[in-house]
Amino acid sequence: MADVPNGEQGCASPLELFNRVAAQGELVRSLKAGKAPQDEIDSAVQMLLSLKMSYKAAMGEDYKADCPPGNPAPGNNSGLGATEAEEDFVDPWTVQTSSAKGIDYDKLIVRFGSSKIDKELVNRIERAIGQKPHRFLRRGIFFSHRDMNQILDAYENKKPFYLYTGRGPSSEAMHVGHLIPFIFTKWLQDVFNVPLVIQMTDDEKYLWKDLTLDQAYGYAVENAKDIIACGFDINKTFIFSDLDYMGTSPGFYKNVVKIQKHVTFNQVKGIFGFTDSDSIGKISFPAIQAAPSFSNSFPQIFRDKTDVQCLIPCAIDQDPYFRMTRDVAPRIGYPKPALLHSTFFPALQGAQTKMSASDPNSSIFLTDTAKQIKTKVNKHAFSGGRDTVEEHREFGGNCDVDVSFMYLTFFLEDDDRLEQIRKDYTSGAMLTGELKKILIEVLQPLIAEHQARRKEVTDEIVKEFMTPRKLSYDFQ
Repeated sequence: MADVPNGEQGCASPLELFNRVAAQGELVRSLKAGKAPQDEIDSAVQMLLSLKMSYKAAMGEDYKADCPPGNPAPGNNSGLGATEAEEDFVDPWTVQTSSAKGIDYDKLIVRFGSSKIDKELVNRIERAIGQKPHRFLRRGIFFSHRDMNQILDAYENKKPFYLYTGRGPSSEAMHVGHLIPFIFTKWLQDVFNVPLVIQMTDDEKYLWKDLTLDQAYGYAVENAKDIIACGFDINKTFIFSDLDYMGTSPGFYKNVVKIQKHVTFNQVKGIFGFTDSDSIGKISFPAIQAAPSFSNSFPQIFRDKTDVQCLIPCAIDQDPYFRMTRDVAPRIGYPKPALLHSTFFPALQGAQTKMSASDPNSSIFLTDTAKQIKTKVNKHAFSGGRDTVEEHREFGGNCDVDVSFMYLTFFLEDDDRLEQIRKDYTSGAMLTGELKKILIEVLQPLIAEHQARRKEVTDEIVKEFMTPRKLSYDFQ
């Protein structure tokens, strides 16, 4: 999976962004002139709007076709206030926001056309499973969905479904943010008792990054150890590398080809922003990420059944892949996959900066020692506290921008304690140092326990998880 709960296209220069907007505008015009199918035009227009928002966020002003960056428009005072200039930008490779609070997820739901996970849905999940919903649901960390009610209908009617999630193995270094979808998926697997497939998109990382095929596959195996250490049940879980599995599974490859036949180049340009200079590998890759959404891609698990519905927990930046998948599904005779979307995990320096595997201080990594965790939180975690103790006592801290508090919403299980911390910090009764100390005490054992479990994952165990086989379910 394109692996960006942490944003990468802050790297595009203003001129590159300008040129991308111009090229996309040209594409929209040519599609309209050529009377292309409406869905192709719609995809292209949506991409154009996203690119324009990205340009505005970078430049602080609207895109103007006759004013490349560096040539100010006559009489233009570009001192726009940050609030009106900035829009969030989210796609599978880019997550950009200028707000210290992070992405505005309500706007994103509207833009992506998904549905909010409301109290009613959380209550319905609670009734279906007969236990308290996961803290990620209670706190809106998983905040958006597509067709989750259909999954619950199936479950309540004793009809099977399965889970699918993934990881883009771009390096050996995984940080705590990478665990979010897996912690939640493990919970879903336990409470619903369903099979799970986990795709390692080593092929994608080879196409997008400066890696050899052997490096990409090596990272997939190493990352699989961290995923297995989350506690997945080997009898219910199949982890696969694309480089490995696709060549041995005709069922999987046939679905890839079916999807490729039903998506045009204009559609993927519209959805993903591909250009004429992107490799054909990149252009065809979305079909490979789509294929696990269909049960007959895994005949060893589901036999030849094509009607087992799929539920995909993932960060919302992956949604474009599955909008495409859901569009294709009925045309090739398969059910549309359902989705649960999570928010992004903030970098230590604040929700508007990007986490990077190359900057060890941008997050807490799964290899960090207790001492490193303490130092990173104390030195680098962005604080919502005041400049002086006196001011903080008087005016209180801001939990909306404080990274230590944000991290606690992900990892502290006790709702009452979290609420008490929020009140104490907001009122000024609790100081930043005290808040950081609580976070350190939550993270140190969490990471140490993960490391202990990972040590026990041998190459033999990884091989077992990654061997195509029947899981402990009977699909007739």
